[in-house]
Amino acid sequence: MKILFLISSLSAGGAERVASTLSNAWVARGDQVTLVPTFSGGGKPFYALHDGVELIYLAQKVGTARGKMYLSRLRALRQLIRERSPDVVVSFLPNVNIAALAATAFSCVPCIVCERSDPAALPIGWVWRMACGLLYRYADLVSVQTPAVAASIHHVYGGLKKVVAVPNPLPTDLLRWQTTGASNARKTLLSLGRLSDEKQVDLIIDTFAKLAPQYPEWNLHVYGDGPRRAALQFQIENLGLQNRAYLLGVTTEPWRVMADANAFVMASRYEGFPNALLEAMGIGLPCVATDCPSGPREISRDGRDALLVGVDDRAGLCDALARLMSDASLRKALGQQARASVVERYALAAVLKSWDELFTSVGVRV
Repeated sequence: MKILFLISSLSAGGAERVASTLSNAWVARGDQVTLVPTFSGGGKPFYALHDGVELIYLAQKVGTARGKMYLSRLRALRQLIRERSPDVVVSFLPNVNIAALAATAFSCVPCIVCERSDPAALPIGWVWRMACGLLYRYADLVSVQTPAVAASIHHVYGGLKKVVAVPNPLPTDLLRWQTTGASNARKTLLSLGRLSDEKQVDLIIDTFAKLAPQYPEWNLHVYGDGPRRAALQFQIENLGLQNRAYLLGVTTEPWRVMADANAFVMASRYEGFPNALLEAMGIGLPCVATDCPSGPREISRDGRDALLVGVDDRAGLCDALARLMSDASLRKALGQQARASVVERYALAAVLKSWDELFTSVGVRV
């Protein structure tokens, strides 16, 4: 099977990690994969790629001049599809999905477009929302990450042919890691993700500030980068947490960081399918997460495998973190349960099987 896989970039994001994981797995089993970042022009991928993955940066074929850049990129993409003659085109993220649908128009190549967030919750520009509304109906299949989004997306975009929920996989290499931080003299509460408004890291810092005097052995470690970094650093200093809360930037070893931590917290207003939560649970960390759309409820099995709190429930977040920070036995039991649960449900082999079912449903011979 020949797969042409389109994504905007190969930087340190959740969609990029999933694209890399799937591409590597497909090549390892004998498929041909051409991975095409459409909006970046080179550099080293943040996540390692199998030597057999063909990597083509579309920008290098069309240059970076403004004006006719998008039209040139579309022509180059159509030419690439003709040259590679893929059995299927897969694309991630709305802007790339629009390009994929335009490039495969009037061809015989099936196109699967993938939403990586919840369109009902994610604020995107009206131009992209209108374009998605016009063109998604021409996709052979729209893939989303949770059943909740599969149900709600029809209210956002009409006329969709087929919508199927396929979750993100746990990377196989992650299973070599398991939390080791339980006996540390200093305890670490971990947050990992983009430092942007919807992640509400400011709420995590505020909550930790309330708990810090009661739990002097705990520190807060925040990994990630984004537009809120300067404001969050000011918040830490204003709360007098310079020696207890740390913004540590992007890490190239997220699983090592998770394995060294004692608990994980996520306070997002919305998600698509939070890889950081899934992987923290896979490492065996006890987790607290907001019950936001979409992902945390599905990943945690309705709150059985992690502590869920309401998106706007500040008191609930404080209480849930206090439970974990004060109870080593609860942390151990919840972490072990989380690991067993997500490994069973989100193993790479199971997710690849779901993708094969998607390919078959659009007429691709697997």
